[in-house]
Amino acid sequence: MNSSVISVSELVTMFGQSVIHDGVNLSVRRGEIYGLLGGSGSGKSTLLKEMIMLLRPASGEIRVLDKDLSTLSVDEAAQLRRRWGVLFQGGALYSSLTVEENIGIGLKEYTDLPVTLIREIVQIKIEMVGLPATAARLYPAELSGGMIKRVALARALSMDPELLFLDEPTSGLDPVGAEEFDKLILELRDILGLTIVMVTHDLDSIWTVVDRLAVLGEKKVVAEGSLTDVLANQHPIVGQFFKGARGRIRSQHGK
Repeated sequence: MNSSVISVSELVTMFGQSVIHDGVNLSVRRGEIYGLLGGSGSGKSTLLKEMIMLLRPASGEIRVLDKDLSTLSVDEAAQLRRRWGVLFQGGALYSSLTVEENIGIGLKEYTDLPVTLIREIVQIKIEMVGLPATAARLYPAELSGGMIKRVALARALSMDPELLFLDEPTSGLDPVGAEEFDKLILELRDILGLTIVMVTHDLDSIWTVVDRLAVLGEKKVVAEGSLTDVLANQHPIVGQFFKGARGRIRSQHGK
């Protein structure tokens, strides 16, 4: 649990002349659920995209699974990507493909497994995320918001990753659906031994599933650690999130 799976050191991110990150430092430990929290424009999703090599920082270092992302060859980068799964905000399913085809697309592209075995694996993933077997034949337009999230999660798990990246996984879900999804994330982490990085605004998720978190603000990490550590931090940005009315209501009930 103490070994670092992801480390970010002195990260600088720029879009043109606009500085998004200016010296971001954080570390994600093996087996934990790590939250990235911050206001709009603080660069949470941008940081996640840099971790999965969709964006490249201006300077600094990101190491994932002992690999420096800035020094990888094309082949090395492709191999590393197969060791993680990503759930994008909104699901990002292919509307013209069935649930089965969406989940199996990585297996079809990156393995030589026979079609029958891919279908079996996909069915296992569908069951793993709590969907009925009949969901395999449906198209995204026929799914509820909660089902879309679960299909996207099943796709992220299709290659049996070590790492799972979640971008606002409970956004758009009603409170019951969000709570069920949080429970599913916890169960999958424990069963599969995953390390999970989660961008979230959901205070309930932070209270119930996150082991440690980083609060981004002022282009840096203004607080990092367990929820207890972060709550003890006196930085005003931390106060904005956890000491307002919603934060107080949740804290009164305890974690």
